[in-house]
Amino acid sequence: MISKKFEQLDLKVINFLRKYSDEFGRIAFFVIFVWFGILKVFGLSPATPLVSELFEATFLSSLGEAGIFLILFGVFEVLIGIMSVIPKLERITFVIMAFHLVTTVMPLFLLLDTTWYSFMVPTLVGQYIMKNIALLALGMLLMAHIKPMTVTHSIWAEEEPAIED
Repeated sequence: MISKKFEQLDLKVINFLRKYSDEFGRIAFFVIFVWFGILKVFGLSPATPLVSELFEATFLSSLGEAGIFLILFGVFEVLIGIMSVIPKLERITFVIMAFHLVTTVMPLFLLLDTTWYSFMVPTLVGQYIMKNIALLALGMLLMAHIKPMTVTHSIWAEEEPAIED
C-alpha cells in the first residue's frame, strides 16, 4: 500500500507538470532552435559539414551556394525558435517545425556512409539526427493541447483549458 504522503507528492508533481510543461517545452524549442540556428549563421556549427554534404547530394545545390543556404537555414531555425515561444503561433510553428525536422532526417536515407556504421548501428552523426524524433514528439504533445480549428475557426492557436482533477 502506498502512503498518503507519497500519493500527495505524486499529485503535486503531476499538477505542476500539467501546469508548466507546455512552457518548458516551448523554452526548450527556443533554446535548441535559436542556439543551433545562430551557430549556423556565424559558421560555427559542428553540423556545417553535414548540411553542406546534404546540400550537395540533393537538388538544393542547383539553387546556389552551400554557404548562403547554411546562413538561410540558420535564420529559419532562429525563426522557428522565436515562434515556438509565442503560443498563438503554435499551430503554424508546428507545421514549419515538422517540415524542418523531416528534412533534417534526410541524411539517414541519403548519406548512408555518414550516418550509419552498419545496419541499425548509427554513427554519432546519425544519433545526432535521430534526436529530432524526440523534438517532433514534443511538438506533437504541444500541438495536442490546442483547440482544433473546427472550434476556433481560426489559424491562431488557443489553448484547451486544463482538465481539473
